[in-house]
Amino acid sequence: MWSSLAAFVFGQPVNRQPPVRIRETIAHLQVQSEILIGWVQLGLVLFFFTLYTLARKPTDPMQFQPVPWVLGAYLAFTVVRLLLAYRRIIAAWFLAGSVIIDVGLLMLLIYSYHIQYLQPAAFYLKAPTLLYVFLFIGLRTLRFDPIYVLVAGLSAAAGWAVMVAIALAEPSLTSRVTRDYGLYLTSNRILIGAEVDKIICILLVTAVLAVAIVRARRLLMQAVTDATVAQDLSRFVAPEVTNHIVGADRAIEPGHGEVKMASILFTDIEGFSTLSEQMSPHELMPLLNAYFSAVAEVIDRYGGVITAYNGDAMMIGFNTARPDPEHAANALRTALGIQQVVSERRFGDGSRLNTRCGINTGLLAAGAIGTDERLLFTVYGDEVNIAARLEQLNKQFATYVLATEQTVTAAGDRFVCRPMGMVPVRGRAEPVSVYAVSGYLDGEYLPAVDGQSRHERKP
Repeated sequence: MWSSLAAFVFGQPVNRQPPVRIRETIAHLQVQSEILIGWVQLGLVLFFFTLYTLARKPTDPMQFQPVPWVLGAYLAFTVVRLLLAYRRIIAAWFLAGSVIIDVGLLMLLIYSYHIQYLQPAAFYLKAPTLLYVFLFIGLRTLRFDPIYVLVAGLSAAAGWAVMVAIALAEPSLTSRVTRDYGLYLTSNRILIGAEVDKIICILLVTAVLAVAIVRARRLLMQAVTDATVAQDLSRFVAPEVTNHIVGADRAIEPGHGEVKMASILFTDIEGFSTLSEQMSPHELMPLLNAYFSAVAEVIDRYGGVITAYNGDAMMIGFNTARPDPEHAANALRTALGIQQVVSERRFGDGSRLNTRCGINTGLLAAGAIGTDERLLFTVYGDEVNIAARLEQLNKQFATYVLATEQTVTAAGDRFVCRPMGMVPVRGRAEPVSVYAVSGYLDGEYLPAVDGQSRHERKP
């Protein structure tokens, strides 16, 4: 029952302790908030100085004037705390103490009014400056920590209760208690009910803001946690897929997707199994990272989206997660760009990583598959299988880029393509018309691989 009530009032609690990096992010936000609070309070004390300068002064020029002294002390304290906030060396105890000092200086400023203007103590109970305690309490909400809101509110309520007690203790006849509201407003009499109302208002505002901060802090924790997780997961999933998930009107379910005309590119490193046998895992990992980083630059350049990694192999989609009207041509450009990169660069300790590519274009399904608990965004269909088979057929033809006739036709007459004939593909009854792609028809030079030029033209 109590847990349900607490959840109703304060919101659902965060189920687990946020990681250190998330707590550090929130701590950084709190430091920034403390700096903002310092500047607001600095502006406030300067505003007080302006009001004091414009206000009517006592008629006796020799009369002691405590207001500027109190304002000066508050200004000095505010500047010191602002400097400490910039240096990030404000301890929790000092911050709580500074909140009490803020309220105390405000109360001292209000108390000094009756001395400044030679009035009974009850005079200061009608000072509108008390309203600034609500600003002080409200400023503490910027830290998203209810403790400091409570400290400010309780200090203000206690401070005003002390102010009322001082006024009541004054022996002057003009400060006695009255129950006449009109007399209260037009004289230095004290109306107990009015002062109790002020204290109750301070406490209620404090309670409401504290509850709001607890609810907001829990939402902040959850939001920062979710944002951090989403940012981390975006490194494992293509940004286009992440944006699609975030922007979906409804939760993504298994089978959610669409059928579209798209192009698929499969890549695989030639002789990688032999290379892995000769290297330790500690040597292999940086080599693969360098390779994937170089290849990913080419893929991003032409609008491809890496849909899956499988060891050293990749499946790359064009017009799947990211709209691309020239998906076939960009798939071929990507394959040729990869050939240029791997021919010009060495990876790891100087290894050459020749890469085979298979490309196909056709109708395929792009979307989420899996279970309600775990989903995978991928592309699937017979056209995807053909692209995978073409990548493997490169071994048979001693080529590095093979594409189907659908891809070559859709890409237009821009590439050097050599027909390889109708080729049987494992898993299909009908053979597939296959082309070897080796360059651009505009004469762009592609570096040689294994001593053989990859630049040729159609006859």
